Amino acid sequence: MTRALWSRFTSHLYVRIWLAVVATIVVLTFTVGAAWQLTRQPPQLPIREIIVENHMGEVIGNAQTKPGRKRGDDIEFDLVTQDGQKLNITLPRPKRPGGPAVPWVRPPFGFGWMLFVVGLAVALGAYPIIRRLTMRLEALQRGVERWGAGDLSTRMQDDGRDEVAFLARRFNHAAERIETLMDSHKSLLANASHELRSPLARIRMGLELMNLDPASPQRQEISRSITELDQLIDEILLASRLDSKQADAEPFEMLDLTGLAAEECARVNADLSADLSAGLPRNTSVTTGLGISASSHSLMVNGSPRLLRRLLRNLLENARRYSTGDVSLELSQVRVGTQKVAVIKVHDRGPGVPPGQRERIFEPFYRLPGASEREGGVGLGLALVKSISLRHGGSVRCEARPGGGASFVVELPSAGK
Repeated sequence: MTRALWSRFTSHLYVRIWLAVVATIVVLTFTVGAAWQLTRQPPQLPIREIIVENHMGEVIGNAQTKPGRKRGDDIEFDLVTQDGQKLNITLPRPKRPGGPAVPWVRPPFGFGWMLFVVGLAVALGAYPIIRRLTMRLEALQRGVERWGAGDLSTRMQDDGRDEVAFLARRFNHAAERIETLMDSHKSLLANASHELRSPLARIRMGLELMNLDPASPQRQEISRSITELDQLIDEILLASRLDSKQADAEPFEMLDLTGLAAEECARVNADLSADLSAGLPRNTSVTTGLGISASSHSLMVNGSPRLLRRLLRNLLENARRYSTGDVSLELSQVRVGTQKVAVIKVHDRGPGVPPGQRERIFEPFYRLPGASEREGGVGLGLALVKSISLRHGGSVRCEARPGGGASFVVELPSAGK
């Protein structure tokens, strides 16, 4: 077993508890065996004596066994009769039924094997008990992971009266309270959005009825503020639905990403280039510019049309907001192992993003230091891009663009064959 497999095997709690029990049994077995060996006295066999009589009942000689006789040896006597004859008398050991005793079952080996068998039985008996205990902990762990992944309806089985059941009951109580708070938060946002959009509509209508020059700075500023407030309400509601990770947030379907990209690029007058030849048949054409030729291969993904359209729109509007030059969107498809990945790159010629801020710009309501209020935005656009990418099993990152500017790269699982 390699070190990696051993580390993976011992990472489970029940394995570590069981190994601790086995190690305790092994140490106890060796300790008891060693103590028994040290305290055991060598057996002192008794002195045996033989008396020889003649047919008249007279004693003609006697003898005793030799000192140092060992257990299992034959009994021997060296006897000298009264007339000076030397006799050697041997009493052989009786044959035990079933043949001679095997050495490893004799003491002290028999005692050691007994300890080994007892220790093995305890180890095998302790495993199911420990496994049954830790299975409940593993179930609690899996439930916490599901709850942390966004399934707020997860509840634990809280049968029993031990510490694990108490922990499960406390978790269920906390999860229920948090789910209630999230539902209240969602309801509050929905009601607030409705109440905010009503006065915004009245302000917009009042602005249209005012006798202001459409080109006047006051009217343009009021109109821009109304548009930003309406967009902010929409982004807050969408961010709330994405953060809740509920199944009913947005339905997924098969869609062509090139069509969505072409529509959004035309909306902000951005250049579109699509290189879909990676891993595709040789006769697949490469499409560049705003037009998409009929012979080009579609870049199919499984996702929500509304969410992916919002992803493209937020990236393009963010690039147009900060760019002082051209804005372009690049589509491509690459292979990562056996999986095809759709890659979306949005390039701009703006001031760029410092390396230390390239992660933080995807946080909600975070804006780069020195960002002007005239540039618009509230810091939710890129946060929504990240949430939508994660919802589709993808990722997003910011890179420096050669020649100045920034490049935002989104990678999504492709559904192409």
